Amino acid sequence: MEDKFKQSIKEMTTDELLNIVSSPEKWQPIAVRFANNELIFRKVEPKKIETAKYLSKKRDRIKKQTKANQGYHLCDFISQPFWNLIEITFSWELKKDGFPKKARQQKKFRIALGLIILIFIILKNLG
Repeated sequence: MEDKFKQSIKEMTTDELLNIVSSPEKWQPIAVRFANNELIFRKVEPKKIETAKYLSKKRDRIKKQTKANQGYHLCDFISQPFWNLIEITFSWELKKDGFPKKARQQKKFRIALGLIILIFIILKNLG
C-alpha cells in the first residue's frame, strides 16, 4: 500500500507536491511526509517550500476574512428569495461556519419576524 502511495506521489508535479506540503491539515500525515521527501529528492529549494507555505496560509486568512465580511443583501432576496429565506430562518450554524455578519443579520431578522407574527396574532384576535 505504501509503495503504491509513494508511486502516486512521485508522479505528481512539483506544484502539486508544494500544495500538499503547504496545507498539511488537508492531507494525511504520510502524504505530507512523502511529498516533502520527494521535494527534497527533486532538489526543490527550501525557500520555495517556505514561500508555498506562507502563500497557502495567506490564502486561508483572506478566505476567512471574506467569509467574515459576507452578509445578506437585498439583491440576494430578489435573485433567490426562497433559498435565502430558508437559510436565514432555519440555519443555526452561520457563526460557527465563519459568517458572523450573516449571523448578526439573522438574529435581527428573527426578532423582526417574531414581532410581525406577534402583531399579526394580536390584530387577528382584536378583529
